[in-house]
Amino acid sequence: MKDLINVILRELRIIRIRPVYILASAGVLIFNVIFYLTFFRQGLPQDLPVGLVDMDGSSTSRSFARQLDATSLSRVIRYGDIHLARQDMEKGRITSFVYIPEHFNSQVQAGLQPKLELYFNSLYFVGGALSYKSLLEMANLTSGAVQREQLRARGKTDAEIMATIKPIVVEPHQIGNPMTNYGVYLNGVLLPGILEMIVILLTIYAVGSELKYGTSRHLMRTAGSLDKALTGKMLPYTVIFVVLGVLLELFLFGPMHYPIKGAVGWMILDTVLLVVASEALGLFIISLFPVLRLAISVGAIVSVLGISLAGFTLPVEVMPVWIQGFSAIFPLRHFYMFHVQETIFGTGFAGWWQEVIHLLLFMFIPLVFRRRLEDAYMNEDYERD
Repeated sequence: MKDLINVILRELRIIRIRPVYILASAGVLIFNVIFYLTFFRQGLPQDLPVGLVDMDGSSTSRSFARQLDATSLSRVIRYGDIHLARQDMEKGRITSFVYIPEHFNSQVQAGLQPKLELYFNSLYFVGGALSYKSLLEMANLTSGAVQREQLRARGKTDAEIMATIKPIVVEPHQIGNPMTNYGVYLNGVLLPGILEMIVILLTIYAVGSELKYGTSRHLMRTAGSLDKALTGKMLPYTVIFVVLGVLLELFLFGPMHYPIKGAVGWMILDTVLLVVASEALGLFIISLFPVLRLAISVGAIVSVLGISLAGFTLPVEVMPVWIQGFSAIFPLRHFYMFHVQETIFGTGFAGWWQEVIHLLLFMFIPLVFRRRLEDAYMNEDYERD
């Protein structure tokens, strides 16, 4: 126990001397929390620039433009030529545009079914999809308004008109995120993913810096064994990471009012398990590659892949089968599955107990190359630069 305490005190002195540890953990996470929560403060993108090429100039086309501009998602920019609108869309100045041809209103009145052309840039996935949704909704409303006036002229009642225009009423129920807030959709997993990245990289740096600066033998003499050396060295960081993770979850589900059907306490458990599993993964990487610069590079790749394959942006189930299996080696994937069961469905222990086992299994993977790291620490024969 005395050796373990000496290692802990030694590591606390290193943290005090090298402020990079605090900056790389608390500083980076706080910056990302402020950035992403500010970026998604309105829930959805607002006032997306949408082009309008109105070659008709009728009351119908002007009404369409006013209604489109009145929506919170769209901000109409008028063009006199379709080529100018297309050039601006290709340059990224607008996300989409609508082309209203000449004689549009007269063809509507004559029942000739004129074409309302919608163009959108799908390379801007969120902006293009949302603007297309807004344009399509306005087009359908305009079509319905025209049908309503025609049926009224034939003497139909409003009830008969609505039954004709909209024979089936769709009643959507958005589970877990009823306000369609992209912040809830992304930040609940993206910010813990950034925490995972911080934990992996800082674990690699903390352990690998002993090799880089040639102090690993001193650490081994202080601890007496590799197990006590790593335990004492990682305990201060574990406390820092856990405190940051707990504060993050309390902030999201407290002041930010992110919806949660289950209990916040279980999400704190999920975060603690994510921290421990990420540390174990970092130890595995530095044990496999006991050269700091190489291990940092591998850790960065693993962290980014973990976020990409977690499944919260693209479902893992629609990915190729071999990628589905590959996603299981990343702690964030299991954190996300736990997150879904607790925040959206509120299933409790019955829904996520398997993910707890998966995250705990990560604690054993550093043992695979433990001997390799021990040899590197004792011999200091690995390159440092």
